[in-house]
Amino acid sequence: MAISLHARAKSPGTAVPHTGSKSARADHVDPTFHLFLFPTLVLFTLAITLPALMGIFFSFTDSIGFGEWSFTGFTNYVALFSDPAVLNSYGFTIGLALVTVILVNIIAFLLAIALTARIRGTVALRAVFVLPMVVSGIIIAFVFNFLFSNSLPAFAESIGFAPLVGSMLSDPDLAWIAIALVTAWQAIPSALLIYIAGVLSIPGDVHEAASLDGASAWAQLRLITLPLISGYVLINLVIGFKNFLNAYDIIFGLTNGGPGTSTRSIAMVIFSGFTSGDYAYQMANATIFFLIALVIALIQVRLTRGKAAF
Repeated sequence: MAISLHARAKSPGTAVPHTGSKSARADHVDPTFHLFLFPTLVLFTLAITLPALMGIFFSFTDSIGFGEWSFTGFTNYVALFSDPAVLNSYGFTIGLALVTVILVNIIAFLLAIALTARIRGTVALRAVFVLPMVVSGIIIAFVFNFLFSNSLPAFAESIGFAPLVGSMLSDPDLAWIAIALVTAWQAIPSALLIYIAGVLSIPGDVHEAASLDGASAWAQLRLITLPLISGYVLINLVIGFKNFLNAYDIIFGLTNGGPGTSTRSIAMVIFSGFTSGDYAYQMANATIFFLIALVIALIQVRLTRGKAAF
């Protein structure tokens, strides 16, 4: 009986169904994927890629944004490196980004540790701390502008603290501090959520075992928590630094680049080219700014590679 079944299976007239290999089925892409992907690629190309390429192209011209233009080669790029206004804006923006990203990550990490502790009301406190994330930056800037210009000087005068009797925003040495504080206040919630996710991903028995071995809270924080959430730290550093390099709305609402030009960010200088007739010149500035941001991001990823927790 077994022989006859075997022979019948081998006979030329018997059809053997072909199901195909698992890898072949896995490589098959559902047409619906392309249906959703194509419109997204078209919109991204028209809204992001094409304007960026056009901007890079016009950076090699003398265009004012409309009308006739001619090629000037690298003239705009050479002029940038001897322009004090551009160099000062780069120094201010990079310094602001460094100070703010450090401030944001330290505070957000400490808050994440506190809000994941076994205390009452943590859910309500998390909701309170993430509120600044849903408020527009320009609204936040106008509110703090009033506080720095009116409420804080009045309070400083009432207690006799002379350095803050005048508005911080009118002092070139203090205005950047106000900008950093407000920028950090708005950015802390998003970093906080990422750190909370990282802390909650650590198995509870790890800390319990460390406690049984006699490890202090500081030792557990330094030797267990920080190494296990290093990937989340990397995310916050890269995203935060990139966002702070693009600082615009809060600076516009607080100082509008003043006093004088002491708090003008790179983004503000670039946008000024659209109204001052320096379109091609500021497109060259934008191209260099993009390359600097890209290099910084690659350096950060390179230095922290292998330290991610996921």
